[in-house]
Amino acid sequence: MLIPPKLSLYIHFPWCVSKCPYCDFNSHELKNPLNEKQYIAALIEDLQQDLPSVWGRTVNSIFMGGGTPSLFSAPAMQQLMQQVRALLPLRPDAEVTMEVNPGSQEFDHFSGYLAAGINRLSFGIQSLNDENLKVLKRIHNSAQAIQAVKLAKQSGYNNFNLDMMFGLPGQTLQAAKTDLLRLIELEPTHISYYQLTIEANTLFAVKTPDNMPDTERQHDMFLQGQELLSAHGFEQYEVSAYTKDGQRSEHNLNYWQFGDYLGIGAGAHSKITLGHNSQIQRQVKQKHPQMYLNHAATEQRIVETRTLDEATLPFEFLLNALRLKQAFSWDKYQAVTGLSATTLQQVFQDSVPQEWYHMDDQQLQLSNAGFLMSDEILQNFI
Repeated sequence: MLIPPKLSLYIHFPWCVSKCPYCDFNSHELKNPLNEKQYIAALIEDLQQDLPSVWGRTVNSIFMGGGTPSLFSAPAMQQLMQQVRALLPLRPDAEVTMEVNPGSQEFDHFSGYLAAGINRLSFGIQSLNDENLKVLKRIHNSAQAIQAVKLAKQSGYNNFNLDMMFGLPGQTLQAAKTDLLRLIELEPTHISYYQLTIEANTLFAVKTPDNMPDTERQHDMFLQGQELLSAHGFEQYEVSAYTKDGQRSEHNLNYWQFGDYLGIGAGAHSKITLGHNSQIQRQVKQKHPQMYLNHAATEQRIVETRTLDEATLPFEFLLNALRLKQAFSWDKYQAVTGLSATTLQQVFQDSVPQEWYHMDDQQLQLSNAGFLMSDEILQNFI
């Protein structure tokens, strides 16, 4: 019988001031006044319907993503957190993260968010170069981003993440370095430094900018960022995640370690281990906000349910585990999948270049070369 791993809660907020051309998340431009009370009530109805699948389990982290969660006021978030705590056992020192868009008008609410129990912020800065921000159609400029971080610090936040992209249209290696150095000056505890990719069903996919950096330059930017962040005391623990003073993202780390997460909100995804029958299920909620609001209290809020089987579990596990720099043990693999490690070991021995990984009877870890080739490794398990 599978023993359920750590449990996290993800809460999705689907509205933004405007839709960014590179974004493939479930986000919708806010065209009418935001009805906070209605959406918070729907989230709680959704959570109540899901409780039987996680009954008695403690929540170790919460992540509020979007969209732009910080469009919601501090009182609305306080109400949400109070009701979540009433329904689910929440670890007293649980990490509770909220995504923040520096261009929306939430700066007066930072102290209220902190009082609500939101103890970590994640700022979608993306660049501190104003020309880059215009190309990305961000609604903030660099001065607003810097001011938002300063105000959060003044409100008492000492644990926060800053997102930054590289490989932007027309970006040179030196420009990427300058951008990252400006970000480091803001003294975050965590940086997510990731490459701009052109995703299907985005505006950039319909009309891709002509001057995108080529693959070689993108690779150079990645390595340059890796070296620069290391030189400034940041430890890389995942492909795009860097931490200072050990302040890792507990919520994201749970994803990458194949932990469980319950997702509520429009378009939210869940992955839950059902201890009574040793099944691992994934679910997806209604994506369109109005459809979600209409069905949040019914089974119709769920648009997809699938059970992971022996054929798909190795890929599902590795899709996350290979993003981490640390090794994973065979005991861990067996505990969270219920599968023997033998087949997985055999595929690595037969199909993956030996210089890409280190493997023994206890664990597997990618080498530096393999870490950069994780997508190619995954192709062996599709």
